Amino acid sequence: MPRYKLTLAYEGTQFHGWQKQHPPGEEPLRTVQGVLEIAVKTVVREDVHVLGASRTDSGVHAHGQVAAFSCDAVLEPERMRDAVSSRLPDDVQVLNVEIVPMAFDPIQDCVHKGYRYRLAYARRRAATRPLFDRRVLAWTPYELDIPRMHEAAALLVGEHDFASFTRVNHGRESTVRTITSCAVQEDGTDCCRIDVSGTGFLYNMVRIIAGTLLEVGRGRIDPDAIPTILLRADRSVAGPTLSPEGLCLMWIDYGAP
Repeated sequence: MPRYKLTLAYEGTQFHGWQKQHPPGEEPLRTVQGVLEIAVKTVVREDVHVLGASRTDSGVHAHGQVAAFSCDAVLEPERMRDAVSSRLPDDVQVLNVEIVPMAFDPIQDCVHKGYRYRLAYARRRAATRPLFDRRVLAWTPYELDIPRMHEAAALLVGEHDFASFTRVNHGRESTVRTITSCAVQEDGTDCCRIDVSGTGFLYNMVRIIAGTLLEVGRGRIDPDAIPTILLRADRSVAGPTLSPEGLCLMWIDYGAP
């Protein structure tokens, strides 16, 4: 019985996140896991459970989501990739397929992952706001000081208690996480990107980091306040949770083979 590792990309606007959801008495919600399992089942002609590495939220995108499943069917990786992709809707694609050891777990074996948040700024008039890329680019009308945001982002790097950067009642035993890099840079005209990588993330953590850096860029939070925000471990002292359309899961690293 082979085990297949899939690398996926999807545009998350029309999905209720990655994980399957079936509210009582209602039709199942449209999720990436749900449509992927249907496509794989059609190809291999057996029920499968597709386990995803990251449970992205509603409206969040991915360039490098990783998933895995096992089945009796034996197909060459390229054939599996093409067969599954051809049965998926046009907002999700299988980019690559590998055959991996049966013990491979896309969640537990992950050692590092990276997210990107893209934000258009200083666009006060409706005619200057994102249009054709509005589903993958968040926006704010405010002018932003990008070097100031970059300075603040660097202070998030390291092992910290990120309780200020997740929702209240998050349900996690520990809110200590390690950020390995965090940077802000221009990404076109009146647009910036926030790149964050780490060994693990809390619920809404990247979107709250982005919201806090937005407040820094506006001048409402001083970069030197970041260590204090971390130490307070209080959600109310950090910035807002920015909207999901700007967020994309870029890559997941499993270390050396």
